[in-house]
Amino acid sequence: MTTSYALTVDAGLRDLRAADHLLQALAAGLALPEGTFGCTHLVRDDRPRVVVSFVLPSGALLGPVRERLTAEGHEVTDGVPDASGRAVVYPGARDLTGTLTVAEVLARSAIDRVTVLGAAGEPEPSARLVTRDHVRPQWQGGDLVLTAMPASGGTLVPFEVPEPTPCCADH
Repeated sequence: MTTSYALTVDAGLRDLRAADHLLQALAAGLALPEGTFGCTHLVRDDRPRVVVSFVLPSGALLGPVRERLTAEGHEVTDGVPDASGRAVVYPGARDLTGTLTVAEVLARSAIDRVTVLGAAGEPEPSARLVTRDHVRPQWQGGDLVLTAMPASGGTLVPFEVPEPTPCCADH
């Protein structure tokens, strides 16, 4: 993925779930074409927050997308804040539902590889992944990598759960 045609939106969000919703709403409202990547990025500075970025498939889209986002009141900057964004919008993301084999995940989406926590090497192409309809790969060294973990019945599940329990929820 080239980041030549990239924009970042800083809405001052504090959690990934809100950033996911913003990213999906913006992508839908902008009617972005196939080939667009939308990622979340954790910013750890004096004002910790989650920002969202779009990498567009064409430079011709940069101006119109920037203008529209700015007109909607968003703080927009060029580029991406880092190279390790967590992908929410990416080619094939909508096709990753239900239970799929690792080979199907790779064939249907922009995901380059799947890794399993605690396992050496990559899973077999025939390994079954229960997507929970929530597949959030992350950029690692220029590859879009989905981290999975073992689950019941010899299946795998994405490491990130769709509805995480907030820290200290029972306190």
